[in-house]
Amino acid sequence: MSLKKEILTRIAVVYVFFVLLGLGIIAKIIYIQFVEGHKWRAKAKVITYKDIIVTPNRGDICAADGRVLATSIPYFDLRMDLLAGGVTDSVFNANIDSLAICLSNFFRDRSKYAYKSELTNARRLAKNKRFYPVAPRKVNYIELQQIKKFPLFRLGENKGGFIPVQSNKRILPHATMAARTIGTVNEGGVSVGIEGAFDYALKGKAGLRVHQRIPGNSWVEVKSMDQIDAEDGADVVTTIDVELQDVAEAALRKQLDMHNAEHGCAILMEVATGDIKAIANLKREDDGSYSEMYNYAIGESTEPGSTMKIPTLIALLEDGRMELEDTVNTGNGKYKIYDRTIVDSKEEGHGKISVKEVFEVSSNVGVVKLVNRYYKGRERDFIDRIYAMKLNQPLNISIPGEVAPYIKYPGDKYWSGMSLPMMSIGYELKLTPLQILTFYNAIANNGRMVKPRLVKSLVRRGQVVQSFSPEVISTSICSRSTLRKVKEVLEGVVEQGTAMNLKNPRYKIAGKTGTAQVAKGTKGYKHGGRISYSASFAGYFPADDPKYSCIVVVNSPSNSVYYGNLVAGPIFKEISDKVYATSPEWFREVDDSGDLKEIPQAKSSSREALAEVLDELDIPFEKVDKKADWVTTERDSVKVELKKLNVSKKTVPNVVGMGLKDALFLLENTGLRVKFQGRGSVRSQSIQAGTKVAPGSTVFLEMSLGES
Repeated sequence: MSLKKEILTRIAVVYVFFVLLGLGIIAKIIYIQFVEGHKWRAKAKVITYKDIIVTPNRGDICAADGRVLATSIPYFDLRMDLLAGGVTDSVFNANIDSLAICLSNFFRDRSKYAYKSELTNARRLAKNKRFYPVAPRKVNYIELQQIKKFPLFRLGENKGGFIPVQSNKRILPHATMAARTIGTVNEGGVSVGIEGAFDYALKGKAGLRVHQRIPGNSWVEVKSMDQIDAEDGADVVTTIDVELQDVAEAALRKQLDMHNAEHGCAILMEVATGDIKAIANLKREDDGSYSEMYNYAIGESTEPGSTMKIPTLIALLEDGRMELEDTVNTGNGKYKIYDRTIVDSKEEGHGKISVKEVFEVSSNVGVVKLVNRYYKGRERDFIDRIYAMKLNQPLNISIPGEVAPYIKYPGDKYWSGMSLPMMSIGYELKLTPLQILTFYNAIANNGRMVKPRLVKSLVRRGQVVQSFSPEVISTSICSRSTLRKVKEVLEGVVEQGTAMNLKNPRYKIAGKTGTAQVAKGTKGYKHGGRISYSASFAGYFPADDPKYSCIVVVNSPSNSVYYGNLVAGPIFKEISDKVYATSPEWFREVDDSGDLKEIPQAKSSSREALAEVLDELDIPFEKVDKKADWVTTERDSVKVELKKLNVSKKTVPNVVGMGLKDALFLLENTGLRVKFQGRGSVRSQSIQAGTKVAPGSTVFLEMSLGES
């Protein structure tokens, strides 16, 4: 081969090589661009850009008047980027001493020397841990504003390396008030209360921000088509009244503590709407204190006892089996069925009494005899009546945790010959306190049963985005004639029945006491040598024009007092008194002529002061001897009568009917020590008036209204 040909061959080989190399490069470019392009573009974006999820602000939970019950407060972890571009050795060394002093003085957890040493060492090892925590705890927003002014930190993130990392903490401004009803949302997925039920609205929608890396290894936000604005969560407006909730919890806690009870609940509901104005749940801790640990109002289903007698009464009346004037012989208060003996709380029994009295005095024997008389062999008719009142259906309220009612039917597995009589007096069935209250609220609401409502609306930026109107469960639980008779009985319970201690002259209460033995699983009703009781009272007020219904349930009072009127009744009364005191529309009005429709009740007081007030208000009164310094008062249809009150330092004065200020003055003037409970005027005094004074003795005053 000639030299020329050899050279041409070599050139041709090189040419082909480079052509093939070029084609390979082009092919690789095409492959990367079109086949692997998405992968490399995404990687490039990650290197130079990053997406930041913007967490929306969680909505508040508010009371009916807008006051906040639950809100989110920002807290900040404090970090320092020790390799930030602006944190040069000269800048760091010039500021570290003053920064250490500020941190030490602010947090008071260690000395300035310790802070300086830690930050200096951290900077030396910054390659291993660049973002160093500079504070021992999280700080709030106000504290953050102070810390931002510290040396070095005031230079900002890039020049000073200061990085506050925000996190939101859920707080309850009213401490533990209604805490279980307000609820929580746990990371583990367990959700309770309003927080859990309305998490979808409260949490809002997350946003997206794009950040780009810039020289100095810092990131800045950039405008992008991918940017999504965060949508803050909506506020949840509840039906809860803060003042009434506070009263309910205080009254419940006081009675639970007095009786050393295991737990209890109280619910206040608006009759017309079903709005829950207060819902209190308390359980005794190991140290004897009480706190909200469980929502017993909706989550505890128990045998209700005597509060179930009213559905029994409705069934008897609706089926036309009897009238209130009919009589029942309750005998000696004992009635044997099979191998069981039904007993009344009154040891000697009530003898022969009317049907109305049977329910007013809560005679177990009387109720069971009536039910056996009319429904034995026709058990399905009785249960069908109970079902027709919707007592067997769950309420499906807006928050999770409701336990479904348990009311068995003839032919069910656990039905027996004792089921009918026991169910008629509130055993062998289970209801929650809220389910019972909903029934009594229906009676107050002229037979119209409404669904309990806890949430009225969802609000975002002041605008209502969703409303929750009252819902009707049943338009009528019974006939109008039956309803009138039942209301008469419920008023009679308070006027002359088992709840006479709740009677008062200002407004009427209607309701039913309940005292039930509590079974402890397979241990039965008697375990550990003792019987546990549940004391309850369910009713409404004012009886002649019902505005509110209420139920109180106290479980396992530990002492000998366990009846519903004595344990649960006072809680009901304290709540109703507060509602009455804050409802001006319930008070007597002045007619258009300016004349009083009714002479008001006046407190016993100083004669001179009282006469001045009555004169100023143009209230007619019968004057008394001017020598009388203190007077008691009585009223009739036309005037207030003032009667001289004899006061001596040697005997205990009569302060019943006085305001607390006057009572304290008179009693302490005689050398007595005074303790009191409640507010308003003095209802009773522990040392009888006229008793010879024993200086230093303590007299206890019970006021007309419960503590607010």
